[in-house]
Amino acid sequence: MKAFHNNLDIKHKYLERVRAHRKADNLIRGIGWENGRGCAVGCTLEAYDHSLYPIELGIPEWLARLEDAIFEKIPNDKAMLWPERFLSAINPGADLEKVKMPFIIHVLQQTIGSMDACVFNRDKKPDVVKVIEGSRAAVVEMIRCHRDGLDLAAAKSAAASAASAAWSAWSASAASAAWSAKSAAARSAKSAAESAAFAAARSAESTAWSAARSAESAAWSAAAFAAARSAESTAFAAARSAVSAAWSDAAFAARSAAESAVWSAESTAWSAASAAAYENYADNLIALLEECR
Repeated sequence: MKAFHNNLDIKHKYLERVRAHRKADNLIRGIGWENGRGCAVGCTLEAYDHSLYPIELGIPEWLARLEDAIFEKIPNDKAMLWPERFLSAINPGADLEKVKMPFIIHVLQQTIGSMDACVFNRDKKPDVVKVIEGSRAAVVEMIRCHRDGLDLAAAKSAAASAASAAWSAWSASAASAAWSAKSAAARSAKSAAESAAFAAARSAESTAWSAARSAESAAWSAAAFAAARSAESTAFAAARSAVSAAWSDAAFAARSAAESAVWSAESTAWSAASAAAYENYADNLIALLEECR
């Protein structure tokens, strides 16, 4: 499949459409396409159906979903320019499947960064150290498999083990530390391990979209320790529950309800980290699209 079906006129048609919708204040987050207003995908197609991207624009469906996810997560002022930025970066005739693997690897590398950012007393928390090291090894293995075109079975197994160990550390830390700052590293490690397990478990066709979704977990992991430092732990618990709910495909439809809890005033740290993570993914994606021919 060739981007814009190798036709510059098609690119101009959709680029002008999203630009006109932005200027008319029709571009809005939180809805697909209703009464002439909608999100990035809605204002591109004037319908909300990701499966139409390959047909109308010559853009893979997974990339349409990734565009959608980024639009909903980055700061609003940047989101309003995102559909134009996204379409502008794509070269007519490009094989956009080439973007998938490097994007996945970038997301996984950022997940490693969030694990490395965990700060805690390693001598007093050997179980947490073990969890982080196992999670990190699982993500490193996934990167290697993606980069070398290998079977992901080994990476999946490592990620599942890391996630299992993280659950144990999470339970032990929560019980013994009673949600104190001391257990924050365990919560961070658990989120990171879940991120690895979630991304590894997806099929090859949907991995890039899963990676975008797992970005929430990476951002959560980076922010968890800071959030847990506050004296009031209820916000942390609510945010943790919201993200946990989003893991299951069945609950994913209720994502906006879950996120409303996460985006409350008490969970600003997580929200800011999430937005920053998605801005990072947006910049990386644009660079990859511009280079793709």
